[in-house]
Amino acid sequence: MSSKSARRSASRCRQGDRSMSLPILRRHGRWIGGNSRGWNHVVAKLLDSYCSPTKEGPLMLDSVDLLRTLKKKVYKPVRQEQIERIFDLSELIYEQKRPVIVVFEGWDAAGKGTSIRQLTAPLDARGFKVLATQAPRTHETRKPWLWRFWMNIPRYGQIAIFDRSWYGRVLVERVNALTPMPQWIAAYEEINNFERTLADDGTVFIKLWLHISKDEQLRRFMQLASEPETAWQVTAEDWENHRKYEEYRAAVLDMLQKTNTPIAPWTVVPSNDGDVRQYTVFSTIIARLEAALGLALTPWPSLDELSEKPAKDKQEKRGKKEKKTKRTGGAEEAKRTDAFVETGASPLKDEAEKTGKKKKKHHKNKPLAERRGTPDDTPPASPGAVVDEAEIITSTESASAAAKSKQASSTRAAATVTNEEVDHA
Repeated sequence: MSSKSARRSASRCRQGDRSMSLPILRRHGRWIGGNSRGWNHVVAKLLDSYCSPTKEGPLMLDSVDLLRTLKKKVYKPVRQEQIERIFDLSELIYEQKRPVIVVFEGWDAAGKGTSIRQLTAPLDARGFKVLATQAPRTHETRKPWLWRFWMNIPRYGQIAIFDRSWYGRVLVERVNALTPMPQWIAAYEEINNFERTLADDGTVFIKLWLHISKDEQLRRFMQLASEPETAWQVTAEDWENHRKYEEYRAAVLDMLQKTNTPIAPWTVVPSNDGDVRQYTVFSTIIARLEAALGLALTPWPSLDELSEKPAKDKQEKRGKKEKKTKRTGGAEEAKRTDAFVETGASPLKDEAEKTGKKKKKHHKNKPLAERRGTPDDTPPASPGAVVDEAEIITSTESASAAAKSKQASSTRAAATVTNEEVDHA
């Protein structure tokens, strides 16, 4: 099937048109055409599964508040407690031998790698593995498409973290027409069966979709591309995927509708703000693991409470400051009143005296030229009373020289008396 016909068929299917015919379908190992016997029965089942409307997918994306932000200093203590709780739960997972699969899906530049690094930082390296899913290799294309994921499921007591996963079958392979339409339509049920089989064996599923807006994705691409150290992270394929944002969004909605099951539910994570993203990722993982291990759920403050906390703290600080000012001002006023009653001095007079002392002290610290006064604050001196600064310096130097000569003469007289006493002896 060509890419144009696949997109046209998918569009008509989303609009509720079931009269279309698909060119081929693989059944019992054979490809059969649209006019073959049994075609309508097989295709109707697939189309009923694919086209049946559900409200979970659109509501999960539309209900996400991407404008919410979180202060780092507010989230920091909560984040530390979440990290410690995740470490404790990882030890319980090993003790109870429960396999765990954490799936990170999301838009390019949504923060999947950063979230995985922060999640694995407190964990024991022997208790988890991170798997980055890429395009299938040549030998993998010759096997069933889920075979390579079956080979990487976690052992008992281990956590497997998938950076992209088997959902590429219904996302990138669908949008880029890498897989025929009948195959990616059938992939929804194959994925559900795959997850149901593992869940029946005790596997805990945590599936996260990191959601950002188209404008935020463009801003992050521009920021990465503008720095030489990070420009390599944005490729031509990333720009092409950004151009197809709306097509990917339609695929994401179908994926959330068809694969959001009780055993493996999806959680849409608002990722425009890094701290909001990390809080949601950690709290979701903790809640799922505690429920699977039969533990009491840890009560974490909600995002609304954390967002309101800075405003409350600011208001409380302002109130305390006002109370302290009022208290201090009242005490000083009471002291002044008591002093007035005891001494009979007026508080205003005391203030005037203090101000006068300060002015005098400031006047002493001024240079000589400023202490002599200016025409604005001193009356003009008579011509005979004007003293030149050079004359003052000369008189000071002559007085100093006279004092030195007087001291030298007294020293000589003392020395003469001492010599006479020695001669007499």
